[in-house]
Amino acid sequence: MAKKINLGLIGLGRLGRNYAGYFANRIPAANLMAISDIDPQSMHACASEFGISKCFSDYRDLIADQEVDAVVIVTSTSTHRDIILAAAKYGKAIFCEKPLTLSLQEGVEIKQAVDDAGLFFHMGFMRRFDKGYIAAKRQIADGVIGTPVVFQSTTRDPHPPPVEYLKVSGGLFTDMGIHDFDLARWFMGEVENVYASGAALAYPEIKEIGDIDNGIANLNFENGALGVVNLCRNGIYGYHIRTEIVGTKGTIKIGYLRETPIVVMTKEGVCHDTVPFFMERFTDAYITQLENFVENIIQEKEPAITCKDGVEVLKISLAAKSSYTNKQAVAIRDFN
Repeated sequence: MAKKINLGLIGLGRLGRNYAGYFANRIPAANLMAISDIDPQSMHACASEFGISKCFSDYRDLIADQEVDAVVIVTSTSTHRDIILAAAKYGKAIFCEKPLTLSLQEGVEIKQAVDDAGLFFHMGFMRRFDKGYIAAKRQIADGVIGTPVVFQSTTRDPHPPPVEYLKVSGGLFTDMGIHDFDLARWFMGEVENVYASGAALAYPEIKEIGDIDNGIANLNFENGALGVVNLCRNGIYGYHIRTEIVGTKGTIKIGYLRETPIVVMTKEGVCHDTVPFFMERFTDAYITQLENFVENIIQEKEPAITCKDGVEVLKISLAAKSSYTNKQAVAIRDFN
């Protein structure tokens, strides 16, 4: 019989509930045996739907369960540190959704704990597992566009999350931009410095909590390449994700806006639909990433995305926030 990994899932919000379904129905090597959430009704409904045997109102009891091999963390970012440190004490393999945490000090503390325990730790950045991004990475490695010299990435949400979520999210550059900053490192290498600007231009309630709904971060990479990340919470028309890498011999564009392969053309105009939101755009990437997490544990391979990656990209996002606040460029190497 093929080996399976006994998983414990902590956090059953929108993404966590989807993860439960993926593990239960789409990933044969995963045995989702335990879940934990602060909402008992949601937790027991999830357990009933997916045939999960163990429910824990306290995540620490899940982590302490000797049958659980690996812990999957899909809780709010502000809780990640405590959960990871608890899992590290029990020697559990860990998957943690982005961002790693909300402060660089905590990020360094987490990495030290993971390193000291010698743990398998996968940092969740699903875009690296999207077919388009994988193909682009391969094309660049094969020299198809020559040397990459400019990185451009745009993330537009059709609408912002609830204000209560934004209050604890870490802000636009960390909560939303961290995906783009991760791609910047993945495609181009380490960032040398960042200069960011932003404002609350569409939603007054976001300004009231000290956050912004639009931001632009200009990046200079250590190898001399240039980059720009554009973030927007008022895309309105749909979920719009695209990345462009300009090279010395060509350019690669990644992403799409049209959800279904149909264009309607009449005398009134030409139109098509748009991608509704992130789950529709990246469901396959989420599943592929979780498969990779499970299979790498079974095969005793290194994680595809490490805790160190989580710390480095957190540093960029926090430096961007600092740059926006202080209106000056911030060197990543000196940022702490």
